[in-house]
Amino acid sequence: MGSNENVPAPARLVTESQSEMTEIVLPNDTNTLGNLLGGRLMHFIDLVGAMAAYRHSRTHVVTAAMDHIDFLQPVRLGDLLTLKSSVNRAFSTSMEVGVKAWVENTQTGVLHHVASAYLVFVAIDQHGRRVRVPELKPVTADEQRRYADALLRREHRESEHARRKKARQATAALESAGATR
Repeated sequence: MGSNENVPAPARLVTESQSEMTEIVLPNDTNTLGNLLGGRLMHFIDLVGAMAAYRHSRTHVVTAAMDHIDFLQPVRLGDLLTLKSSVNRAFSTSMEVGVKAWVENTQTGVLHHVASAYLVFVAIDQHGRRVRVPELKPVTADEQRRYADALLRREHRESEHARRKKARQATAALESAGATR
């Protein structure tokens, strides 16, 4: 019997990757104003995003990019922070994951949307080599919208990467020309 490595995995539904985590904001997580540190929130976003990517790919994943993050309002000491993630689109070896964060006031139970982010994860094997991921099958209208939007964001990332590469090459050429004088 041969290896199943080249057999594509069946397409997966968005609901199969969805992940959620809740954290209580403690003093060590906050700045001098009693607000959650932005870097700590980014850490939580990365963790819950990776959970969705793992669930979709069923292999190791690494964070390739945090494409966009919006901090909408502060998260205070003592608040409950709930983060939810799901895969928006799967490409050949990478996945875009969307994450939303809400804060719950522990006294009133009122929820507020506090942050949103898009991350890109790459699936790898135990040797760090890229591996293919299953296709994603969006079902609902919202899933289909996020699926289409993920392609637009990918195209923007690729054009921005090409622009930065060209700028680096131009700078290196100028530095090289200056060094030869």
